Amino acid sequence: MKTLSEEFFHRDCLEVAPELVGKLIVRTMEDGSEVVLRIDETEAYRGEEDTACHASKGRTPRTELLYREPGVIYVYLCYGMHWLMNVITGERDIPQGVLFRSCELYNGPAKLTKALSIDKSFNGESFVDNPRIRICDDGARPKIKTAPRVGISYATPEYRDIEWRFIADKG
Repeated sequence: MKTLSEEFFHRDCLEVAPELVGKLIVRTMEDGSEVVLRIDETEAYRGEEDTACHASKGRTPRTELLYREPGVIYVYLCYGMHWLMNVITGERDIPQGVLFRSCELYNGPAKLTKALSIDKSFNGESFVDNPRIRICDDGARPKIKTAPRVGISYATPEYRDIEWRFIADKG
């Protein structure tokens, strides 16, 4: 099982997002045990022009991480109660990233972060060379289907309806 390097994330989010489907999130817990979950759904968010992307309002203290180097973890609080986890992709200073939407057994980004005990302390860390969390490739390559992203009714129709959600096709 190979841990993904920064080079994997140093590509456009529309390349990285579908390729993350089938990979494994490996979380080393405080007691040394590991939780391993297979990613089965992601969503891409791409640039200030993407009205569903947090960076659509420009560079702010909240969105600063979206402008960082590839592989950085971006965790934010949704609805004031759920932590959601993303990975930054592409070039530094060009905001884009991929939301981990679900893993097998956990159908939803909040259920996923709860299962992995993800909180704000991960915000700004990297998946690269991180003893607490990493993404690994064990060779699984599921067939992928696409769909519109979820929970972005505030976005303009152009970006609300674009099929930037990538799902393992199990059927």
